[in-house]
Amino acid sequence: MIRKHFAGFVASALAMAVTAQAFAGTVTTDGADIVVKTKGGLEVATTDKQYSFKIGGRLQADYSRFDGFYTNNGNTADAGYFRRAFLEIGGVLATDWAYQVNYDFSHNAGGDNRSEDGYFDEASLAYNGFKPVSIKVGRFDPEFGLEKATSSKWVTAPERTAAYDLADWVNSHNGGLGIQASSNIGESVYLSGGVFAKDATNADKDGDSTKQFNFRGVFAPLHSDGNVLHFGLNVAQRDLSDTAFDGRIRSRLGMRGVSTDGGQDAGTNGNRLTLAGANNTPAGAYDTDRAWGLEAAFATGPFSVQGEYLKRKVEADAAAYQDIKATGYTAQVAYTLTGEARGYKLGKFDAIKPQNKQIGAWEVFYRYDHIEAEDDNGAYARVGDIEGKVHNLGLNWYANESIKLSGTYIKAKVDNAQNANGDDDGDGFVLRAQYVF
Repeated sequence: MIRKHFAGFVASALAMAVTAQAFAGTVTTDGADIVVKTKGGLEVATTDKQYSFKIGGRLQADYSRFDGFYTNNGNTADAGYFRRAFLEIGGVLATDWAYQVNYDFSHNAGGDNRSEDGYFDEASLAYNGFKPVSIKVGRFDPEFGLEKATSSKWVTAPERTAAYDLADWVNSHNGGLGIQASSNIGESVYLSGGVFAKDATNADKDGDSTKQFNFRGVFAPLHSDGNVLHFGLNVAQRDLSDTAFDGRIRSRLGMRGVSTDGGQDAGTNGNRLTLAGANNTPAGAYDTDRAWGLEAAFATGPFSVQGEYLKRKVEADAAAYQDIKATGYTAQVAYTLTGEARGYKLGKFDAIKPQNKQIGAWEVFYRYDHIEAEDDNGAYARVGDIEGKVHNLGLNWYANESIKLSGTYIKAKVDNAQNANGDDDGDGFVLRAQYVF
C-alpha cells in the first residue's frame, strides 16, 4: 500500500515538474532588476528607471438616438458605434527619451475621412534631458484648449465642446507631423509651442503641405485635486495661401451619431449644421487662418466649473472674397454626488477615482455651448449670422478606475438655418460604456 502511494506521489511530482518546464522559466536580466505592474495596463520597468514599457488602451462604445434638426427629415434615427478603440504603447528609453504609440481601431476618434483600417492617433518621441523642457517630434495633436488637453477618457460630456468645431484644425494632427517644446515653470505655469506640417489633401499648388503654429500658456495658482484655479491662453495659425481646401465650418452639435467615420450612423438622413465656408474653396481665395482662445476653471472639493472661448478669422486673399469670422464659447458645471474631487494635473483635468469600491463615484453635470459664424460670401450674404446652441445634461458613473458608464441628454437650437423638414431644433441622448486598461 505504501509503495502504491509513493508511486502515485512520484508520478504527481513528475507531472508537476513537466508542467513547470512547459509553462515557467527563469527570468534573468543583464542590468538592473525589473518591476512588473498590472494596475492600469501592463508595465515593465527597470528599478533604475532607465527603461520602461507599458501597454494599455481604451474602449468607448456609444449608442445615441436623436430627431428634429439632427436628421434631414426630422424623424428619429439612432447610431451605435465605437467612439474610440485605442491600443496604447509607451515608455522610457535611456532615462531621457520617452515614446508613445496610440493606434485607433475605430477610425472614429479624429476628423473626417479616417482610414477604414484605423490610423495612428499618435506616434511620437520626446527628449526630456533638458528638464524642465520637453521636446517632442512625430505625429500628435497640437495643444489648444482645456478640454482638448484633458484625455478623452476623463472629459465630462461624451463629446468635447462644439466650440472646437469652429476651427477643427487647431487641435488635430490631420495625418501630419510636428515638433513641440513644452515646459513647466515652477508648479503653477505651463507653456507649449509647436510647428506642424499637415493636411496633405489641402496642399498648395506646388504640393507644399499646410504649415501651422500653436501656442498654449497656462497659469494655475491652485493646482491640486479639488483645489483648482486655472487660466489659459491659446493661439493657432495656419497658412492657406495658394491652397485649395474644404472651407466649410460645420458642427454635429454634440451628437456624433449623425455622421460617424466608423460604425453605424444616421446615413444620408444625418444632418450637420453648416455655419459658413464652402467645400472645394479654390487656391488663392484665402490667406491666413487664425484662431485664439481663452480657458478658465475652478474646483473646490467635488464641485467644478470651467469655460472656454474661441474666436477665428479666415482672411480673404482675393477681391471676390470676404473674411470669414466665427465665435464660440462653452460653460460647464459638474458635481460629484459621492464627494470625490476631479483629478487635476497642471494644465488639464484628470480622472475621478472612486473612494467607495462598492458604489463607485457618481457625477452630474450641465454644459452649454454657443457657436456662431459670419460669412458674407455667396448665399451667406443674404442671411444673418448662423448660430447654434447646445445644452448637455448628464450623469456619469465611475464604477471603478477602469469602467465608466454615462448617459447624456442633448438639446440643440439653431438660428438662421433649418433642416430639409424646416426644423430648427432637435434633441436626443447618448449612452456610453467605457473601459480603460
